[in-house]
Amino acid sequence: MTILNETYSLAGGVEIPKLGLGTWFIDDGKAAEAVRAAVEIGYRNIDTAQAYGNEHGVGEGIRTSDLPREELFVSTKLGAEIKDYDQATAAIDESLSTLDIGYVDLMLIHSPQPWNDFRGDSYAEGNLAAWRALEKAHQEGKIRAIGVSNFLQADLDNILQNGTIAPQVNQILVHAGNTPAELIAYCQGNDVLVEAYSPIAHGEILNNPAVATVADRYEVSVPQLCIRYTLQLGTVSLPKTANPDHMRSNAQVDFVISDTDMDTLRNLDERNYGDSSAFPVYSGK
Repeated sequence: MTILNETYSLAGGVEIPKLGLGTWFIDDGKAAEAVRAAVEIGYRNIDTAQAYGNEHGVGEGIRTSDLPREELFVSTKLGAEIKDYDQATAAIDESLSTLDIGYVDLMLIHSPQPWNDFRGDSYAEGNLAAWRALEKAHQEGKIRAIGVSNFLQADLDNILQNGTIAPQVNQILVHAGNTPAELIAYCQGNDVLVEAYSPIAHGEILNNPAVATVADRYEVSVPQLCIRYTLQLGTVSLPKTANPDHMRSNAQVDFVISDTDMDTLRNLDERNYGDSSAFPVYSGK
């Protein structure tokens, strides 16, 4: 039994693999090849988004893999700028058409604010409008589970208190050096599974000597340690790579980080992302 065979159960009973393939920054033309390679290695959880511009390639990779569709878990995300019921409904159908894989296992609102106002106004009504479109697609069987991404507690409360279906997932930035412990605990207390994107801190954590010291103790690489860390927090880990060797290495995480080392990693403050600091990437900042 490897991590690639392990799953969490979402509220509602849908099973989601604990380790997934992130496809952020993988070009549409290269996405199909990356997805096929991941599936061949044993990945069953593939994550994309409208904003990534690679849904077509991801869908092609799913369709041309050797596995039946129902053995794969595929997520996508509604564009962050869509805060309107009709636009959301159209965008959901567009994703389904572009992916062309029959249905989506999980669809998220990509951000509580449009990227050009990230962490600005609340957009509470717009988020509820988009959420109602997701709820309807879920009820129609187009999407098996629905959730959010980059939502803080106030953003979550808006949906929890006013939606018909509670979010099943919140996909957020989590890595050693950036562990939003209160938000993770709040999500888990409300039966919202946390997905950790960029668990290797956009690659910048590779330069951190404290993390390297902990990795050496377990005779693993820094990426392996960072992925294992997010898994032990109880999150889905979504490392992004198009490199099959990295995909294999990222899945070799059958070791256990001690409580002491978990505390060390949890208490790190490492949020200098160097060349990756233009976050969120789609804001144009």
